[in-house]
Amino acid sequence: MKWNKRFKYPKSIRSVINGGRHYSIDDTKLPSVTTILSATQSEEKRQSLANWRARVGSGNADKVMNEAALRGTSMHTYLEAYIKGTGHMDLTALGLQANTMAQRVIEAGLGDLGEVWGTEVTLYYPDLYAGATDVVGIYDGAESIIDFKQTNKPKRREWIDDYFTQLGAYAMAHNHVYDTKIQQGVILMCSKDNLFQKFEVSGKEFQGYQHAFLKKVDQYYKNVSREKEGQDTKNDQIV
Repeated sequence: MKWNKRFKYPKSIRSVINGGRHYSIDDTKLPSVTTILSATQSEEKRQSLANWRARVGSGNADKVMNEAALRGTSMHTYLEAYIKGTGHMDLTALGLQANTMAQRVIEAGLGDLGEVWGTEVTLYYPDLYAGATDVVGIYDGAESIIDFKQTNKPKRREWIDDYFTQLGAYAMAHNHVYDTKIQQGVILMCSKDNLFQKFEVSGKEFQGYQHAFLKKVDQYYKNVSREKEGQDTKNDQIV
């Protein structure tokens, strides 16, 4: 693994607007990829999440989600520090667990990472969306977008469409801004029980996720426009 700082990636400021994460880039606020996916998710997915919360209880659901978020953040920090050649230490119970998970990803997944262009890279498609991916570089010989994921239990490929869609969105942004031809996405995943999984997506399948995301972007902005029109009408009625 070697570093090649081919591109100057932008710095960004994250904020929350109407419950959704946004990135401020050159004084322009753009919705995140995950915000767009959340706002346009199917009713089936919404109902599935609601059913799970009802089954385990809201308190337990919040606890599981918060622990997963903290564990994931710590695992990401360990992995970023490893790639940069710096150190990181977290002696909390979740931190120690995340360290073990990160080591599993390093041993099983980073051997094919041949070149690193950047880590925790902010990417944006002008006037449409933005986001941050864990690594951009060469993986298994191909220009790639790489994301690290923690999971409470192993995943089947058909369960992680949103992850593939994220990778496709990031690749489109990178290709548009930096004139690259990234056509591969890689998910390096580890469960809290240290089971490692690698998922790769490329070619026509990758393009399919990209086309699907563009439809979601269109839906998102149409929804935003309708909401604004509704608010303007309400304000006019008040006046």
